[in-house]
Amino acid sequence: MKLLLTGASGFVGRNVARALVAAGHSLKPAMRGNGVDFRHLLTPADWLPHLAGVDAVINCVGIIGESAGQKFWTLHAHAPSALFRACALAGVRRVVQISALGADETAFSAYHRSKRAADDCLRRLDVDWFVLRPSLIYGRGGGSAELLLRLAKWPLLPVLDDGRQILQPVHISDVVAAVMRCLTAPTARQTLDIVGPERIAFADWLQRTRQAQGLPPARLLPVPYRAALALAWLGRACSPLLRTETVRMLQTGYHADVEPLTRFLGRAPQSAAPQLFFSDTLTTRNPT
Repeated sequence: MKLLLTGASGFVGRNVARALVAAGHSLKPAMRGNGVDFRHLLTPADWLPHLAGVDAVINCVGIIGESAGQKFWTLHAHAPSALFRACALAGVRRVVQISALGADETAFSAYHRSKRAADDCLRRLDVDWFVLRPSLIYGRGGGSAELLLRLAKWPLLPVLDDGRQILQPVHISDVVAAVMRCLTAPTARQTLDIVGPERIAFADWLQRTRQAQGLPPARLLPVPYRAALALAWLGRACSPLLRTETVRMLQTGYHADVEPLTRFLGRAPQSAAPQLFFSDTLTTRNPT
């Protein structure tokens, strides 16, 4: 197949690209590095030239925090929606959207609401769509994963309140396996939560991350919710991740039933063994 892959330079996109090439597909990467800027592709007409000869589209574009030139609604909603409508016009039947766990009717953050807007647009179209909603993705090369690896090295582990917010991390190779399965699955028009097999508290995940680095357990430093909100507001200029909405998202915690993904893949997703923290699709032997 000839595939248009947007966000091919990002964490998910890079790993998907490797798997596509390894499987013998012809890849047409779309990213700022080769002149494809989502900020300027906001109508179906803008996308149609990029779809010539394309059999399927995979959208991996996503940001976890905004900056001056990178906005949630532009990158997550307006540009992808234009791309999806262009696919329907061009006759590109199979479209895979990488969304996020929590991009549903409960969404309150701009991150999740903008993702959901594109998901909803795609689900209304007459194409063979898949909406994949990954939880926290870990593995070598991931921005959030690398941040948590560094955080876990601290002698005191800062956690929100008591650190019992529930996560369900998934390894990057399982996310890629789900994308690859979408290309051949006989039944399309599916929304799938891409989660690992284990629900784990945030504090315990930090300890697991320490263990993966050969470090002993560390003491926790509880940060009250209101204090965390204030710190995020004060530090918002220092990092795109320091936002009050990010604190609210952590406080909410996100998890889902793993069984639909298990049925879709034909196997259970991988448990978080220490070596997986430092592996990706090149270094992980994937059962699929």
